[in-house]
Order: sequence, then structure tokens, then C-alpha cells
Amino acid sequence: VQLQASGGGLVQAGASLRLSCVASGRAFSPYAVGWFRQTLGEDRVFVAAIDFEAEVTKYADSVKGRFTITRDNYKNTIDLQMNSLKPDDTATYYCAAGPTTESLERGRVISSWGQGTQVTVSS
Repeated sequence: VQLQASGGGLVQAGASLRLSCVASGRAFSPYAVGWFRQTLGEDRVFVAAIDFEAEVTKYADSVKGRFTITRDNYKNTIDLQMNSLKPDDTATYYCAAGPTTESLERGRVISSWGQGTQVTVSS
């Protein structure tokens, strides 16, 4: 499955952005899906994940209470609503699929990374 992220941009601290991820080639079903982010020179890190039934969500501590992950299995999309953005949220954001939310939290993905979307938060 190939995933394409979009929705990034340049915003000021405190603003909101909504990222979207669309699957091509194969549906997200029955996989968990998640978001990761990467800054220049750093490893890609886990941000959020949601299971296939959209009953279980997991978040990195740094985004809890500010970011919300959702999915629409009919449209084959997942979204990441990002509120109260901080300069530390600046990164390239990627979406990926995995067997479970726990596996995604550990960085285990089964999809190609695809092209990310850049989020830049100015102070």
C-alpha cells in the first residue's frame, strides 16, 4: 500500500492544521494507520496511531491533548487534526500502516513511507 500525506504548511504558534493521508493501490483495511514526523538529521518518530475499527488511538506524549487522529475506511483516508501548534512540532509528517497501533508506536510499519508533508510552526 502506498500512502500520500498532504495538508502541511507554514503557521504561527498556537494555530491549527489538519493533515490528510490517502491510500493508493490498496485500502488501509485491515491495518492500523498512524502518523510519524521527522526533522532534519533526526530519526523519524511516532506521533499518533489508530486501529482499523477506530476504537483505539495512541499518541506520543508530546502531542497528547493537542492532536487528534481519525480515519474514514470508506474514503480510505486518515486525518491528523493538530491544534495549539508549537515550534517543536515543525517537521516533515508521514503516514504509514502497520499491523497494530502498538507496532506503529514501536516504529514497525508495513507500508512504504511515501512523500511526507512539511509542517513549519513559527514562534
